[in-house]
This record gives sequence, structure tokens and C-alpha cells, in this order.
Amino acid sequence: MSSVIQAYRFALDPAPVQEQALRSHCGARRRAFNWGLARIKANLDQRAAEMTYGLVEDELTPSVSWSAYSLRKDWNQAKDEVAPWWAENSKEAYSCGLANLATALGNWADSQRGKRNGRRFGFPRFKGRRSGLSCRFTTGAFGLADDRRHVKLPRIGLVRTHESTRRLARHVERGTARIRSATVSFRAGRWFVSFSVEITRTDPLPTRPGSVVGVDLGVKSLAVLSTGESIPNPRHLETALRELRRLQRQAARRTGPDRRIRRQPSARWRKTQARVTRLHTTVVNARRDGLHKLTTRLVRAHGAVVIEDLNVAGMTRNRRLARHVAGVGMAELRRQIEYKAQWAGARVHVADRWYPSSKTCSACGVVKAKLRLSERTLCCDACGLVLDRDLNAARNLAALVPRETSSPSCGATVNEPAGNPGKTRTARATGTATGRPAPVGAGQRRRRKATAV
Repeated sequence: MSSVIQAYRFALDPAPVQEQALRSHCGARRRAFNWGLARIKANLDQRAAEMTYGLVEDELTPSVSWSAYSLRKDWNQAKDEVAPWWAENSKEAYSCGLANLATALGNWADSQRGKRNGRRFGFPRFKGRRSGLSCRFTTGAFGLADDRRHVKLPRIGLVRTHESTRRLARHVERGTARIRSATVSFRAGRWFVSFSVEITRTDPLPTRPGSVVGVDLGVKSLAVLSTGESIPNPRHLETALRELRRLQRQAARRTGPDRRIRRQPSARWRKTQARVTRLHTTVVNARRDGLHKLTTRLVRAHGAVVIEDLNVAGMTRNRRLARHVAGVGMAELRRQIEYKAQWAGARVHVADRWYPSSKTCSACGVVKAKLRLSERTLCCDACGLVLDRDLNAARNLAALVPRETSSPSCGATVNEPAGNPGKTRTARATGTATGRPAPVGAGQRRRRKATAV
């Protein structure tokens, strides 16, 4: 048993009046966000301009605090002038926008100071009407109705759902779940509500706790397991491309919007765009369903799962493979494996990004100097092994767990590909095959000194 934070999402079927109220709440959140951002940006610009005149810190305009508490306090003092209609919506709509602004500004400040890893965060931007519609409720009368076909939202009331809410209602009735917040959002032409729930899960333990499986992700096959099983890639996007091209050609013949002349789109263009959105939603749902089934089966069958730390962002820069890589959903598969393994009590080992899993022979451990992407079969020159490169990589990943467990160093999930005792002299000379940079001057031909005759 473990207590985790889990989300339950249900599709809503609001009445026209309720849909208008939902849009009003989302617009109120956007209004509060833009008001706070304009206030903070004006203060920062004023201080930056004063610094160009050589003023010291004490002579500058006082800075404005961007904490969520300070922003809410300032909003309550100015809301009568800024938004006279503020009483039409719940106060949670404005608090949600200001809390999101405080988080965005905090991330930007931490990124500027170097406190956040990864890419640099830019300064928050103003939200337009085309941005995503969403609103979060943390206080007030929200939750599930007794009939299990409606949900309660502040100032909106009971909203009917497209499906039954019994899967969450049963946990709430037993006392094993507590609803923390509710978020309504508009995605792909439908309204959804997501409940953040603190729930006590009792997932079954893996059927084979001592089993280790290596998962090698790819494009031709969705995944190849070290057990020899190959999961084919369903290619949902490629299947829908023909219909998608037809709908996009049809939309191009319609009268679309034009900002330059302020032309409004026609009704036929809107209908075609709605069909395009539904097609994309179908592809996304089918991909997510397949990944959920695969990850659930892996964590419930094996006690340890080994995956690779792939550079998906770098792989999508290849214009020939970008669409195929994006259609697999590698990052989503890793995310599902990590949190489901925590629920089931399984272990997840992430191999180093530079570990040569495909170039290493799974039988003798010799690392090949070069292995082109077009070569789908590994032929070992040392032991004569001939094996599919994906299956060979999956077996190498599965072999990392026993080796790391017996390693005397702490942090056994960090791989040590450079310490492979089976490398040959040729493989060691390359440097790139071992995952470590080549020494200065490696691979260069030494010139023989000229001797006087």
C-alpha cells in the first residue's frame, strides 16, 4: 500500500449556459494573469531604465513582489477598477491565474540564476484568447455528486459527465481517496475535469520479482524486449495521414481567417478544422492507450525494467525521422514506466545516454567501432555472433542490472560503459564507442622525425 497523488479525468457534457460560465471562468483566469504580468513587467522595465542613469539600488523604484500571496492581495485592491465584473465568477479563477503567474516568474528567475537544469526559461508572455482554456479550483463546493453522473463546481453547479464517476466515487466512499483540487479544461472541442486525488493504492506486486527486462525503443518496432519479444509499432499517425491530408486540402479551399484584413472564417472552414482536431485526438488517444497497456504489462510482470536515456529532442532534428520518432511517444513511455513501477514496487534503471548498447556484443562484450543505422544485424568479429541489433541492445540493457548491483560504488543506476573488460584494442582507440571523449591527438597518424643521413 502506498499513498500517491493521482489524477482522474472525466469528459463533461455542460449545458449551453454552463459552457458559457466555464468560458467566463477561463477568461477571468487569463485576465488576472495578464494584469499581474503587465504590472510586474512595467516595474522591471522602470527599474532597468533607471539603472541606465547610474542610480544606486536605494534610489530605484521599489520592486514589486511576485509571490502568489502578494499578487492576490494587490488584485483584491484593484479588481473593482480593473475588472468590475469580477463578482460573476468564482474567486478561484483569479487566484489560479495569479498562482500560475507566480510559478512562471519563479521559474524564469531560477533559470536566470542557474538554479534550474535544462533549457533556459524565457520571460512569461501575455495570454491571448487562442491560448488553452483552463481553470483550477482548490476551495469551494467542488467534487462528485451522489448520482455518479455529475460533478460539482463552484458558481457553476452540477455539470453532467459523459461517463460514470464510480471509479473515483468508490474510493471516496471507502475513505481511501481525498480530492484536493479540480481543473476544468477545453481540449479538442470537449470540456474535461481533472481531479487531483490523494489516494491509497494497493497495486499487485510483480509476478516475477527477480526478473529483469531490457527495453530497447525504436521506430521500426515500438519496443524490443530482452526476452525476445518484439512489440510492433502501430503507426497511428501514418495510418491517419491520408485522411489528414484530405481534410487539410479541404480546409485550404474554405475561407479561413485573415488577421491583416480582419476576416472571419466561414462556418465550413470551422467544421473542417473541427474534423481535423477530432482526427488528431483519435491518434493521440490510440497511442496513449497502447503505451498504457505495454507499460502496465511490463511493471506487473518483471521486478526490474531497464530503459535508455534517449535524446529525443536531438532525434527529432533529423527531418527524415522526426515524424516517425514523434509518433512513437518515447518520452511518454518512459514517464509511464517510472510512475507505474513506483506503484507496483518494481525498479527502473536508466542506462547512460552514451552507453553503446547496440555496438556491444551481448555474448562476449566486444564493442564494435562503427555500426551504421542501416545495419539491422550485429555481426561480432570476435565470437561470430549474428543477432538483430535491437534484440542485442535489449539484452545488453538487461545485463546492466546484475553488473551494477555487484559494483562496489554507490549509485548503481549509473552505468560504467568505459569499464567493459571485453573491449578490443580497435574499439578502445575510437573513443566514441565507449561513451567517453577521445584523448587529444587520438586517431591521428604520427609523423616520423626526419633524421640526418
